[in-house]
Amino acid sequence: MLRLLRSNRLQSRKASLPIAAISTSIRLTSTMAGEHEAAILPQPGGPLSVGKRPTREPGPNEVLIEVKAVALNPCDYYQRDYGMPPVPIYPAVIGSDTAGVVAKLGSNVTTVPAPGSRVLAFASSFYQNGSPDHGAFQKYTLAQPEAVIPLPDSLSFEEGAVFPLAVLTAMTAWTTIGIPLETRYTPADKQAVLIWGASSSVGTFAVQSAKSLGFTVYATASAKHHDLVRKLGADAVFDYKDSDIVSQIVSAVQEDGVHLHTAHCVVDGALQPTLDILKETKGDAPAKVAHSPVLPADHPTLDNTLIVFNFPSMDEVVRSKHTKEVFHGWLSPGLQAGEIVPSPNIQLEEGGLRGVDAALDKLKGGVSGTKIVVPL
Repeated sequence: MLRLLRSNRLQSRKASLPIAAISTSIRLTSTMAGEHEAAILPQPGGPLSVGKRPTREPGPNEVLIEVKAVALNPCDYYQRDYGMPPVPIYPAVIGSDTAGVVAKLGSNVTTVPAPGSRVLAFASSFYQNGSPDHGAFQKYTLAQPEAVIPLPDSLSFEEGAVFPLAVLTAMTAWTTIGIPLETRYTPADKQAVLIWGASSSVGTFAVQSAKSLGFTVYATASAKHHDLVRKLGADAVFDYKDSDIVSQIVSAVQEDGVHLHTAHCVVDGALQPTLDILKETKGDAPAKVAHSPVLPADHPTLDNTLIVFNFPSMDEVVRSKHTKEVFHGWLSPGLQAGEIVPSPNIQLEEGGLRGVDAALDKLKGGVSGTKIVVPL
């Protein structure tokens, strides 16, 4: 399978070798002996500063993880700079994407490997009412077991950190528009999907997951990322900058004789051209569009077309079940089989926790076809 960008640090794998009703109260846990370093958000608007936090015992249904690498997402600098998604408690610990080693298991946890095992985890404080005992940007963090899975020995911690939020977002798009994760179309079904923004972090996993569901995948990306998107499983890739991209995709769909009624808009500015394409390809059938950026109130529409903001259920039980299906039901077996690979390309930033704030500035400044990862 595909081997993505590696640095010298990625070569030594074992040496170097994630949304429902928000909880009404912070989970109270007892303090373990000792403290650990954390990149703390002391007040709205940042910046992050490194300080000490008490290391907490995991609750009965939690996992304590020693973090070895973190990956950055746009929502991280939005939380740092604008307090959105909401940050209910300051000082705060933000971030969600981690890979590391299991330090301790809660008494009820049976689905996570034993202490000392290598894992990746979605470790966001967002669903824990902002509890700073959760959150990725610290040396020890608490996570929910449904979002903690083994990290294969074939992958470094840095590679493992790229998966959690992007995978959860990409997979939630399918269920948001009513496509179960156990769906397995066959070529005879001739079901196709359009993924607009396929070289982004979420987009690359939208492509990989679409192939596992059995779709014929039409994707858009900058020309320089076409090879990457094809290697991840896209059947056809188009340059979104082309003035005739709508007619290009419509022609390809018609020539291939498939049914294009489904789309995932991963990036802003994609909805109108996506609807223009669906208008020509869906016929009289209903169409469905998952939209990962926030939908403006005056967004464009199309007759007989469902357009839904991509967001997990606000019911905690439903969300936890979905998260387990994503991580334990899809991602874990896919990683073990080598069918799912880290994507997009990895850009390592140095400095550990002290380097996270500057790395967020680089992400905010703009990257293309790249996931920024900070080893700890």
